Amino acid sequence: MNWPHTIARKAIVDFAAYSARGGSTGALHLDANESPWAPPPVSSTKEYNRYPEQQPASLRARLADLYGVNSDQIMIGRGADEGIEVLLRTFCEAGQDNILICPPTFGYFKTAADIQGAGIVEAPLNEDFTWNRDQVLKSASSVNNLKLIFLCSPNNPTGNVIEGDLVEALCEAHPNSLVVVDEAYQEFSNAISYTEKLTQYQNLVVLRTLSKVYGLAGVRTGVAIADPRVIDLMLKVLPPYPVPRPVERTVMAALSPAAMSVHAARLDVWKSERTRLSKSLINSPYVKTVYPSQANFLLLDIADEDGLIAELKKRQVKIRDFRAKMPGKMRISIGTPEENDIAIAAFGVSVTSMLPDRIGEEHRTTKETDIAIRVNLDDASITKIDTGIGFYDHMLESFAKHGDLGLVLTCKGDLEIDPHHTIEDCALALGTALKRALGNKAGIGRFGFVMPMDETQARVAIDLSGRPAMTFKGEFPTDRAGEFPAEMCPHFFESLAQTMGAAIQIEVDGENTHHMIEASFKGVAKALAPAFKREGDIIPSTKGVL
Repeated sequence: MNWPHTIARKAIVDFAAYSARGGSTGALHLDANESPWAPPPVSSTKEYNRYPEQQPASLRARLADLYGVNSDQIMIGRGADEGIEVLLRTFCEAGQDNILICPPTFGYFKTAADIQGAGIVEAPLNEDFTWNRDQVLKSASSVNNLKLIFLCSPNNPTGNVIEGDLVEALCEAHPNSLVVVDEAYQEFSNAISYTEKLTQYQNLVVLRTLSKVYGLAGVRTGVAIADPRVIDLMLKVLPPYPVPRPVERTVMAALSPAAMSVHAARLDVWKSERTRLSKSLINSPYVKTVYPSQANFLLLDIADEDGLIAELKKRQVKIRDFRAKMPGKMRISIGTPEENDIAIAAFGVSVTSMLPDRIGEEHRTTKETDIAIRVNLDDASITKIDTGIGFYDHMLESFAKHGDLGLVLTCKGDLEIDPHHTIEDCALALGTALKRALGNKAGIGRFGFVMPMDETQARVAIDLSGRPAMTFKGEFPTDRAGEFPAEMCPHFFESLAQTMGAAIQIEVDGENTHHMIEASFKGVAKALAPAFKREGDIIPSTKGVL
C-alpha cells in the first residue's frame, strides 16, 4: 500500500465513495429523482432543481488560480472548518490516533478531534505567544500514532505568524503525519503562504477560507490544499453535495477579476485601521498590553476587566472574551473606521472628531461587462484603473486626480466586439458609486463651475440636484482618440449623470479630439470637486432633500 493510504484510516482506504451523479450534463437526466422544473422565478434559479457537482469545476479552477496551485490540489468545503473535520475523519481512528495542537490556538481543532474521538497532545506557545520550536518537535516525537499536527498562522487568537523553519522541520521529522497550517488570516499578514512549500513536502496541508478578507463568512466556503493523493482520500469522506449552486455563483462573482480590486482596496483600509486601533488602545485605561497582530484582530491584556465589561455593555460593543483559558485576555476585531471609533471611545480613549470618509462601491455584472468600483470622496490617495482601454484609463485617472477623489475601478468587458459597452457601463457604475458615497448629501457644495483654457476651451456646470440631465455641445474634428470613440465622450457623461442623479452641462471647443475629450473629463472633475466638498451638515436645498 502506498502513501498516503498507509496513514489513512483503513475503512476509508477500502471505502467506495457515495456514487453521486456529479452535476447535470447535456443528457436527459432521469437518474436522480430531481424535479424537472426549476423553482420560480426561473430566471434567477436556473439549474437549482438539479444536484450540483461535489466539486464544481469552474469554482475549483478559480480557487486554484487564487491560491496558486493546481485544481487537483483543492478540496472545497463549507468553510475551512469542514477541511478540519474531513482530515480527522479521513486519517484518525477513534480511540487510537492523535493530533497535536499549540494552544492558545483556534478552538475548533480540539472540538473536531473530540467529536472524532482522537487524542490531543498539546505543545503550548511560549509566554510571549511565540512557538517553542524544540518543544513542539519534542512533543510530536513523544506520542505514537500522531496523524495530524495543527498549526495556525497567523495564529488565532494571538495574531502572530510562525517564524523560522518549524513547519519544514515537522514535515521532515514526521513523514507519516500530516502537518496542517491554517492560514485563515494569511491575507492580512506579510508572511509568504505555505502553499509555496506544497511541492516540496507531500505531507503538508494548507487551509484557506473566504470568510475573512473576501467577506463571505455567511456563504461558508473554504478549501484544503494538499497533495492530490491526500485530496482524493478526503473527497471520499466529503459529503456528495457540499457546494450549493447559489454558493458557487456567489463565490464566483465575489472573486471575479473586477471584484478583486475592491478587495485589495478594502484590505489596505483594514491594515491601516489595525494600526490606528492598536495605537489608540495602548492609551486605554482598561488595557495593559496590545499584542502585535498580522490578522484582522488584536489580542488585549486587560487591566480593569470589570470596568471595561461595564463600558462595553453600556455602548453595546461585543468583543471576544478569552479569560477562561487566557487570564486577562480579550480579542477585538478590526471593523470599519466608524465602528472602530465607537470601540475606541468605549475603551475610554478620545476620538478626534472627524467625519467618516464618504465611500461608495458598486459591482455591476452584465453579459458584456464585469465591473467593480470603489470611490472615496475624502481620500484621494489610492487610484487604480484598469478598463482594458488605455486612453479611457488615462481619462478616468485624470477624472480622479482633478476631482480630488480616490478611485479603484476594474472592468473586464467585451473589447473583442468594441469599446462601447465598457465605456458606457463603467460610467453607469461610477455614477452609482458616487451617488452612494454622497449619501444624503448633507454639507456638500452641490454646485460646481469651471472653464479650463488653453487651445481647447471647456465650459462645465454641475448641480448635484438628484435630477439627472446632461447637455453636451461640441464638434470633434476626428472620430476617435486612440481606441476611444469620440462619440462615447458625451455618452459617458450622459450615463454618469443618469446614475449619479446630477445635471451636467458641457460646452467644449477645440481643434484636437484628444484635447477636447481630456478637457471635458478634467472640466467635469474640477467642477465636481467643489460640489462634492463637505462643510457642515446642512442639505443645500430649500426642500431639505436632494
